[in-house]
Amino acid sequence: MSGNIDVRVDNLLVRFTVNPPIDLEEAVERLGGVSTGDVIIKMLDAPRATLIIDSKGRIIVHGTHRIEAARAAAKEMLLRMGRDESGLVAELGPIVASFDFGQEVPIDNVRSNLGSGTSSFDDRLGCLRIQDNRHDLELLIWGNGRCVALNARHPNMVAMSAVHWKSKFSDKKFLKA
Repeated sequence: MSGNIDVRVDNLLVRFTVNPPIDLEEAVERLGGVSTGDVIIKMLDAPRATLIIDSKGRIIVHGTHRIEAARAAAKEMLLRMGRDESGLVAELGPIVASFDFGQEVPIDNVRSNLGSGTSSFDDRLGCLRIQDNRHDLELLIWGNGRCVALNARHPNMVAMSAVHWKSKFSDKKFLKA
């Protein structure tokens, strides 16, 4: 029933803790980071990522789609500061992923049959928003079958959600066999 739904991670958020924590002033001086409030922001070209150093001296990597790329970005920053990457501890944050049902989804029919507690129409984006409590994420579904999963914890959860909703839509005859 899955129809080979391919899930693509579009953005991964990873927070790295280093010991000792990164000094914010040093990050500005040595990396050319930009101070914004109580964080430092540094854009990297290779690997392409946005690094945020929070007030506790932790590195948050945004804009990658694989943990290996996020780790490489954090290591690059540490090496530029003359530090080694030993003791780098990663915490995986929410991901943004996308997939395609492979066929059109009649979002008006879906919305009217799911009820307002589970779904809503987003006029600004022109899509259906489904709060998927079973898989602990939110789905944005467009009529052409494209979907974006927000606040997911793992690509496998997105894939399980995709299979679940495709099966549910097929059972209710929203999708053509």
